[in-house]
Amino acid sequence: MHKNLLTDPISPTLARLAAPNIIAMFIMLATSMAEAFYIGQLGTAPLAGLALAFPMIMLTMMMAGGSFGGAIAGAVAQQLGAGNRDGAESVALHAFILTIGFSVLFSWLFLSFGATIYSTLGGKDDVLKEALAYSDLFFSGCMAIWLANVFNAVIRGTGQMNVAAGAMALGSIIQILVSAVFVFGIGPFPALGIAGAAVGSIVGFTVAGLLQLWFLMRTSAVLQLRFNGISIQASAFLDILKVGSMASVSPLSSVLTVIIITSMMARLGVDVLAGYGIGARLEFLMIPLIFGIGSASITMVGTHFGAGKYQRGVKIGWISSFYAAALAGSMGLILSLFPSLWANLFTDVETVRAACRSYLQIVGPFYAFFGLGLCLYFASQGARRLLWPVMGAFARLLVVAFGGWYLSNQPNASAEDFFVLICIAMATYGLVTAAVVYLGAWTQGLNLKAERTSPEINDLADANP
Repeated sequence: MHKNLLTDPISPTLARLAAPNIIAMFIMLATSMAEAFYIGQLGTAPLAGLALAFPMIMLTMMMAGGSFGGAIAGAVAQQLGAGNRDGAESVALHAFILTIGFSVLFSWLFLSFGATIYSTLGGKDDVLKEALAYSDLFFSGCMAIWLANVFNAVIRGTGQMNVAAGAMALGSIIQILVSAVFVFGIGPFPALGIAGAAVGSIVGFTVAGLLQLWFLMRTSAVLQLRFNGISIQASAFLDILKVGSMASVSPLSSVLTVIIITSMMARLGVDVLAGYGIGARLEFLMIPLIFGIGSASITMVGTHFGAGKYQRGVKIGWISSFYAAALAGSMGLILSLFPSLWANLFTDVETVRAACRSYLQIVGPFYAFFGLGLCLYFASQGARRLLWPVMGAFARLLVVAFGGWYLSNQPNASAEDFFVLICIAMATYGLVTAAVVYLGAWTQGLNLKAERTSPEINDLADANP
């Protein structure tokens, strides 16, 4: 598998690896839309409560699947690219142990301080109550989310995308069904309201995690998750933590960006907050779709850097990121031209719909920059060179923080003014990330003239650029 990644043509290989991920992510997109639809039927307060809690839920997902998941997938791919199966299996075991610790930390943090966090964001009364009903149940079972994502990362690092995508897709379908049952109380099951959606998430990810664990322990021919015969080493933990913690700057910056805007929207009223929450949800829902391409680029770039094929690895990163920009940009443009397609899915309240439509009309065309920056960030995890690429997300945060402070001090600032600020921040994100990669963030200190490959691989790669 990994030798083929070094020699097969880039675009067809990228498409082959990304296709199952994109299909799975579309199913996950449908899952999140179904969740918002269910909660939208409960009224404006639950929908606004979801808008408050959703950034924290997505932070967990991005940290588990994107930051540390990407670091794990990149490390596995590099070890296998270098022909070191034992090293890849060591990464898998150390990642599993770290994941247990992270899930406990996240549960403690949000169960202990959730009320403080959401009230600081502007939640109060019924909105705060609904946000906590969802959040408390979700974080009580977030170990399932972390484990499913780390197993998925290990499998993706091996290049077995069909297995990784299939498990997550099945978990998402189960989540849709279970959420409906517990949100509305179908049959003998109780109606839990917004908390029922959290039950669906936990059940779906538990199923996906168990399937992937069984595959890694019993079926996978590329590597196995073994709990014996591998020595536990602090250096292995530190290697994952070094890349994963650096990668975490991006989702933390993204979530802080949304938190800042959310807190400002909360001051404009519940209807505006709910409408913004529906519109901004599109960004978080695009992340899994971009990740479908980005996860393939992590594996391909990681394999090439592990094998010393740096220049071809950089080329793969650019190609995958342009594809992601085209995907995100086209979706954003369509919803900018026809915003009711999105806004009308989740609520019948016209004032909420109007706020959502305004957001999409202004921000939609700028999602191309978001796709470009985010996919380059994922590809950087394959290269394991993240210091400068994450600066794009940090630059976006600074634009929103300082711009938001300025607008908050303007007495006549409207929601539309904040939406324009979001556009500027997205463009900053994509352009800064692209600039640092173009200027050599991945290749500093590497000897590009003496790439570590065999003549056979050189000949095949050159014949299939």
